[in-house]
Amino acid sequence: MNFYPNLLIDKIKNQNFLKYEFIFSLIFNLSLILILDFLNINLLFFILIFPLINIFIIYCCKNFSNKTIHKIALNSSATLIILSIWLWLFFDQNLNSFFSQKFSIFLIPSLHFDILLGIDGISLLFILLTNLFIYLCIYSLPHYQKKFHEIIIYLFILQWSVLAAFSVLDLFGFFIFFETTLIPIYFIVLIWGSRERKVRASYLISIYTLFGSIFMFFTIMYLYSKVGTTNYIHLLEIEFVKQDQKLLWLCFFIAFSAKIPIFPLHIWLPEAHVEAPTIGSVLLAVLLLKLGTYGILRFCLPLFPYGTLSHSCWVNILAIISVVYTSLIAIRQIDLKKIIAYSSVGHMNVVLLGIITLNVDNLQGAIFQMLSHGIVSGALFFCVGSFYKRYKVRSLKYFGGFMRTYPVLSVFFLIFSLANISFPGTSSFVGEFVILLGLLGNNSLIVFLASINMITGAVYTLWSYNRIAFGNFKNQMLKKNLDLDRIENYIFLILLYFLILMGIFPNTFFDYLQLNCSWIIEYAKLRSL
Repeated sequence: MNFYPNLLIDKIKNQNFLKYEFIFSLIFNLSLILILDFLNINLLFFILIFPLINIFIIYCCKNFSNKTIHKIALNSSATLIILSIWLWLFFDQNLNSFFSQKFSIFLIPSLHFDILLGIDGISLLFILLTNLFIYLCIYSLPHYQKKFHEIIIYLFILQWSVLAAFSVLDLFGFFIFFETTLIPIYFIVLIWGSRERKVRASYLISIYTLFGSIFMFFTIMYLYSKVGTTNYIHLLEIEFVKQDQKLLWLCFFIAFSAKIPIFPLHIWLPEAHVEAPTIGSVLLAVLLLKLGTYGILRFCLPLFPYGTLSHSCWVNILAIISVVYTSLIAIRQIDLKKIIAYSSVGHMNVVLLGIITLNVDNLQGAIFQMLSHGIVSGALFFCVGSFYKRYKVRSLKYFGGFMRTYPVLSVFFLIFSLANISFPGTSSFVGEFVILLGLLGNNSLIVFLASINMITGAVYTLWSYNRIAFGNFKNQMLKKNLDLDRIENYIFLILLYFLILMGIFPNTFFDYLQLNCSWIIEYAKLRSL
């Protein structure tokens, strides 16, 4: 039986109800902020619950046209961005308690089992990154997309789980949300992937993620049996035996290394990127890879600092192998998505080098580079999506002469490609420069080997761009459409703005990281003695 109010739905469909949706959205957002402020409602709680409300709304509106659903989803995701900015504007980075907006969710009240959530300067920046890219992904979706309301629902599920993972202050809660992110990305690749190998790609994502998660789950259960809690704040007060720290750190690291990913657990990533739709590739690179490095800096460093020091040598070796190997493999690729995927592995392992050294400047640079990589890789995958929309292929051998046919798209792709090789003035330059400068004081050999990522990156990036923009003109592949449409221009301009902002004014972001990074490193060093 259909419980929808069909008469009301038909009335809304027949009227031009969303003609002034921007004005309605603005009034709604301002009213919502005033109401939340007046009622003194925890803003983080509302940000986390809002994607679930959106899921319910989209499901109830599934009989609407795709265009109407798209506008509803877009306005809802814009609301989350505005709420996140409001949270950022009134966030005090000098808090003595380090975590603000804290609240608990009681799962089993009789056992006093609850999940604590809260934010600091680090998680706040990742919340902003998450909400920005969910909005851009929804905005980029064409109305003719098959199963339109379903992909919107999966995007909101992913948004909710990632936001919760960046906010949770409980190991078991983090495990739940960490695993929940697998569900929407699995179905996005499986249902909306472009080729038959999408089944294999979905399978690889599941296997590698679940393989690492087994170690995390049993480690969390062990901790709960030993100390009776998985609360992050309480665990920080417990001094673990050094031998236990080494084993516990290793189990957590295996789970996170499959997400980063580190050689040899990187095999799933290129396959997933190639088979995923554009938004799937964007979200994999921007959000899911960050969960791995975020887990290491949030949990491994302060909880098990002796384990970090004990394992740092072979972790550095694995990270360097990952950087060099994936950089050399990327040179041999002709599929644009694979090139960017292998490039992402290299950049994320440079981030790992910055995290593992237990240095404040390195940690700040690593987090900044995580944010920068999200912007750059997301922009590059959107560019590949634009190429695919016009040519229906991603192989470099079919591209050529884009500067003549699509000059604006070619210029955007050039800027994002330069950012990918850490060109001065871009955000990537700041992040990698700070990391390498900090590593120079520890081991110059590591700096030299890590710099290979920048050299080889310039080789495959500039070669790819030269082939696309200035190669032989492929008249038989040319599609007679506009250079960039309104949606593409809007997305690229937003990402370009943040790319330049982070490159020219990095202190705007470092100010939110200084106190928390100093606390993590000082606390880790104190407990490792």
